[in-house]
Amino acid sequence: MVQRHYDVHRVRAESSTRLTGWGANMRVDCHLTEPGFSSDIAAQLDQAGTIARGLGRSYGDCAINAGGQVIGMTRADRCLCFDEHTGTLTCEAGVSLERIIHDFAPCGWFPMITPGTKFVTVGGCIANDIHGKAHHAQGCFLNSVDSMTVLLASGEVVVASRSVNPDLFWATFGGMGLLGVILTATIRLRKIETTYFHQRSIRVNNLEEMLTALDEHDDTFPYSVATLDVLATGAHLGRGVLTLGDHASLDDLPSQLAADPLRISGPPKLTVPFELPEFTLNPLSIRLVNAVIQRIQASAAPIGHYESFFYPLDKIARWNRGYGCRGFTQYQFVIPFTDGPSRMREILTAILSSGELPFLNVLKRLGKESGGVLSFPQEGYTFAIDFPIRRNTAALLRRLDAMVLDAGGRIYLGKDSYVEASTFRTMYPALDNWLATKAKYDPHCVFTSNLGRRVGLV
Repeated sequence: MVQRHYDVHRVRAESSTRLTGWGANMRVDCHLTEPGFSSDIAAQLDQAGTIARGLGRSYGDCAINAGGQVIGMTRADRCLCFDEHTGTLTCEAGVSLERIIHDFAPCGWFPMITPGTKFVTVGGCIANDIHGKAHHAQGCFLNSVDSMTVLLASGEVVVASRSVNPDLFWATFGGMGLLGVILTATIRLRKIETTYFHQRSIRVNNLEEMLTALDEHDDTFPYSVATLDVLATGAHLGRGVLTLGDHASLDDLPSQLAADPLRISGPPKLTVPFELPEFTLNPLSIRLVNAVIQRIQASAAPIGHYESFFYPLDKIARWNRGYGCRGFTQYQFVIPFTDGPSRMREILTAILSSGELPFLNVLKRLGKESGGVLSFPQEGYTFAIDFPIRRNTAALLRRLDAMVLDAGGRIYLGKDSYVEASTFRTMYPALDNWLATKAKYDPHCVFTSNLGRRVGLV
């Protein structure tokens, strides 16, 4: 076994600060502690209540703790051991996917599962059990994790895997950091020949055609995602562009790309410098941006770089500021395939006739459940859409929750800011099993957050 070892000095820092999720729709004062090593975290644990936080890219309130402690994990970001033959990496939980890509993609390795941003930590990927454009083919982040070490409320550090403390292992995925602090993880990376992708774009005229296209290409491309025209209604509801993709081999690349087949991208070249005034996001601006997005998606080149394929929004730093000082929420739900087209049409109609300003969106297929007790994905169609926060936004989300629940679906806690505890309990029938694990490993609810208190996880 060939291994690489990393050891970089880190300095511990403390501060009290106002924190928010990526949606910036709730801002609370927390006591922030940022240990420099995962081994230092136990000494900082506040028994009065704490939650771990990575890069803050979960949209809602899962990584904030009003009046309590937040343990920032981004300084605990060492890669500890890498096996060049198997692609197995052991790292601290504060390591980001961006760091993994930067360090290992030039050697032919890439994260096995990735969401729509690379600026997320491994610990955050586990806590949210993130999924990407290929869940129907490759599953959740759980599938790439062999084991982890977890700091419990008692101060004990334990291993959790499929064979050691398996109840803790399965409950940590989708557990939103409420069972303990993930300190390290051993994950498997994907072997690649290039950092490029085959791409195919298909223009679709309405929702029924879009869902049919997703179904027909379920087995032909591992990656698939659709972007809908948020202005299309009536017979054209669901009109949009379906993008399909797969990893490109070295032989697939034209000569100009083959010269640097494992090219990685640099930092964002553009930044939204401040929270934009509310009037900048209006029906006209949404119409213009929507038209640009549809045109870009439809004109994708046959071979594209991973940055554009996986992370188009990462090209603009702090793009969330574009929603203004009241922020936004991303509403993501999944509904079963059974009656999926009619149910999806009802929900989309409710969204587009609401008078709100729905914006960026994606539609995908999800595959079988991962096994994580509170993991979001279940077999069905999933749709995610941004709403700038306005006076009637919360009322619309309550209405949508009821429609999703009636369809046998659920919402994604990693994106949510509003779901009520009673609705959440009905959507997640395994909640009592998770709460039993919580009582076993954290009987006094040391690990808590705004989200945990809101939905009844603590």
